[in-house]
Amino acid sequence: MDWIVAPDRDGRGLPDVVPSLLGALGVDGCTDTIGFPECRSAAVLLVDGMGWELLREHAADAPYLASLLGAPPLTAGFPTTTATSITSLGTGRCAGEHGVVGYTFAEPGGGLLHPLSWSTHGTAEDAAGHRRSLLRRWPPERAQPEPTAMDRAAAAGIDVRIAVPADFHDTGLTRAALRGARFRGTHALGDLAAELLTALHADGPALCYGYHGHLDMLGHQHGPGSLPWRLQLAQVDRLVAAVAERLPASAVLAVVADHGMVGIDREQVLDADREPALREGVRLLGGEVRARHVYAEPGAREDVLAAWRETIGDRGAVLTGEQAIDEGWFGPVVTDDVRPRIGDVLAVMRESGVIRSVVEPGESSLRGQHGSLTAAEQLVPVLIAGGRG
Repeated sequence: MDWIVAPDRDGRGLPDVVPSLLGALGVDGCTDTIGFPECRSAAVLLVDGMGWELLREHAADAPYLASLLGAPPLTAGFPTTTATSITSLGTGRCAGEHGVVGYTFAEPGGGLLHPLSWSTHGTAEDAAGHRRSLLRRWPPERAQPEPTAMDRAAAAGIDVRIAVPADFHDTGLTRAALRGARFRGTHALGDLAAELLTALHADGPALCYGYHGHLDMLGHQHGPGSLPWRLQLAQVDRLVAAVAERLPASAVLAVVADHGMVGIDREQVLDADREPALREGVRLLGGEVRARHVYAEPGAREDVLAAWRETIGDRGAVLTGEQAIDEGWFGPVVTDDVRPRIGDVLAVMRESGVIRSVVEPGESSLRGQHGSLTAAEQLVPVLIAGGRG
């Protein structure tokens, strides 16, 4: 499995970004393992879906971002999906500790949680648009009870803000991953840039997290590297350049991503809703097209493991949850509370994917996908501007 890029264990992963920025800000007990310049204020902008390999391949469309490509890439973690990565960034912890272990995963009530909406997932009723909120039955503060990196920054006297789309206010994922920061809702590139700059010009030490999601959206719809995707990348390039040229002295702007993306040939995918071998003995099927959590019926794990291995073959890797934990995919620690959220069997894809055409018709139709451990999905840039004034 030489195609698998495992999460970094030496301080260059997404969970290390905010603690490293706090170290650059001089917060006691925080160590900068990434190499940010010392600064008085800092902002981290996450561009959803801007993988390191994609940025290098399309550097001509993003000349300013490409000019910042000097540092080695970070690893996103596992799985390489937005909900997991944002929680890793916001908490400074890997998935084995923060517990957001996938696009969907098992929740204590016996179903699947979709953390982006903090609602049920995985039934025909859900596919029809009738997902049920789990905010009351399984509050984010219970699912992810550890202090976030934003909490720790605020406790150290840092002015902490998040500049994210206005409809992210008080969502389950925001509460799980980013609580402790002042919320600043944004609507377009202009007010995202303005919020970042306002924070960076604050009177005292400040930290601001910003999020841009449209590159990922167009990658899913049209494919990574498509013309719409490239034109959106050019807009991101201008956004970052506009913020960078207005940075105050001793301010740092760090641009990162939550994952990369690969194109999928929809004629070559496996369909778990129509393939009996992928359903036999399966209690729940979570994750996403490129990385599946498979929860077996009692006593059926070995049969499920064998069936998935035979069906997937050399298109991916199929292993037990314990093997993935031992490999460190979920980080150095997997807590007792988090272990039941991880599949009995995991399937990560080298090529193609495992769709669910009946239960996940929207997700199954997308041209661009992510979640697995290829370099194209795992490696993300860390681009640093400013901080030397």
